[in-house]
Amino acid sequence: MPQPVRIPADVDREDTVLANLTARQLLILAVTGIVLYGTWTAVRDVLPLAVFAVPAVPVAVATVLLVLGRRDGISLDRLALAAVRQRMSPHYQVSAPEGIHPAPAWLADRATLNPQDLNAKGDTAPAALALPAKGVTETGVVDLGTDGVAALAVCSTVNFSLRTPTEQESLVAAFGRYLHSLTAPVQVLVRTERLDLTGQISELREQAPSLPHPALEEAAREHADYLAQLDAQSDLLRRQVLLVLREPLGAQRAVDGLGGPSPLAAFTHRRRLRDAAQSSVEAARRAAEARLVQRLDEAVDLLSPSGIVVTPLDAGQATAVLAAACNPDSLVPVSSHLAGADDVITTAPAPDDGAPRVFERSGTSGRETHHHTEDERPGGREPR
Repeated sequence: MPQPVRIPADVDREDTVLANLTARQLLILAVTGIVLYGTWTAVRDVLPLAVFAVPAVPVAVATVLLVLGRRDGISLDRLALAAVRQRMSPHYQVSAPEGIHPAPAWLADRATLNPQDLNAKGDTAPAALALPAKGVTETGVVDLGTDGVAALAVCSTVNFSLRTPTEQESLVAAFGRYLHSLTAPVQVLVRTERLDLTGQISELREQAPSLPHPALEEAAREHADYLAQLDAQSDLLRRQVLLVLREPLGAQRAVDGLGGPSPLAAFTHRRRLRDAAQSSVEAARRAAEARLVQRLDEAVDLLSPSGIVVTPLDAGQATAVLAAACNPDSLVPVSSHLAGADDVITTAPAPDDGAPRVFERSGTSGRETHHHTEDERPGGREPR
C-alpha cells in the first residue's frame, strides 16, 4: 500500500531570503535604513543625535511593525497598501462597460444629495466597475478577457465518514487520479448562502387541499408549519460545491517542480502573448472553450467512480452564481429569470377586448412573459 504524502498548507508562501524574511521585506527595511542614514548624514552637523532620534525612531519602529506584523495571514504593509488603494479609488462604482453617461436634466434637477454620501472631492460621480468577468456566453463559458475563459460546474457531495476504510481508500484514490490528471488551474469552491424556504412553504400550503386523503393534507400543513417555525427560529444555510475550470488563451505555460511558472516560461510569456495578439483572438478563444469542454468531460468521467456527480452550469445558472458572489446579501434572490442591466423591457399593444395585457422582457438571456391585469400593477398604469 503506498504511503500518503502530506502537502503543506502554505504552498503559496513567499520564499525567504535571509533571517526568515522575504525579498520584499528586506527591500523595505533596506530602503528605510538607507533613507534614515542618508538623512542623518546630511543633518549631523546641525542636529544632535538625540534630536534626530525623535522623528527617526518612530519611523523605524513603524517600518518594522509594517514589515513583521501580520493580520489574518497578510502582512501589515500589504494591508496598508490595500487601504490606500481603497481610499484613492472611486467609492461609487456601477456596471457600465459602455461608459458613464450623465444623468438626464429632469432627474438631476430633482435629485437630493446626502452629505454623508459625498466623497473627499465633494461629489458623487460614479465610475465604471472593472470586473474580471467580461460576460457569459450562451454555452455557459465565462469570458475573462485577456486572462482566458472559465467554466463552472456544480458537484454533489459524498459522506466520507460513513464509509468503510476500504471505501475511503477507494474514494481517495479516485480523487487522486483526477488531481494527477490536471494540467491547468482548477478551483474547488464551497459556497455558503442563506436558505429561503418561502417557496417550499407556500407550495405545501397551496397543494395541501388537493391531496387525496385528509391525513395527507393535515401532514402537509403540519410540515409547512414546522418549516415556517424552523425558518423563524434558525438562520438556515445551504452549501454548494462548485468546480471552476480556467483556460488561458494560447498554449499552456511550463511549470517548475513547485507548480509555479518556471523562469523560462515567465521570460517567454510576454512574447507568446504578443504573438497570440497578432493572430486571431477569436480562434484562440474557441480553442480555449473546446479545451474547457474536454476538461469538463474528463472531470465527469474521473469523479463519477467516487460518487461525485459533476453538472456543468448553463448561461443563466453561471450568471446567477456570479451575481450572487458580487452581491451575497441581496434582498432579492438571484435568479436567471431576472432582467439584466442591459435587457430591454417592452410591452405588447393593449387588446381592445379587455383581455389581460402581456408584458414581455427580452434580452440576451432569453424572453420571459408575464400576464398582469390593469388592477394588478401598482398604480394601475401601464409602464412605458
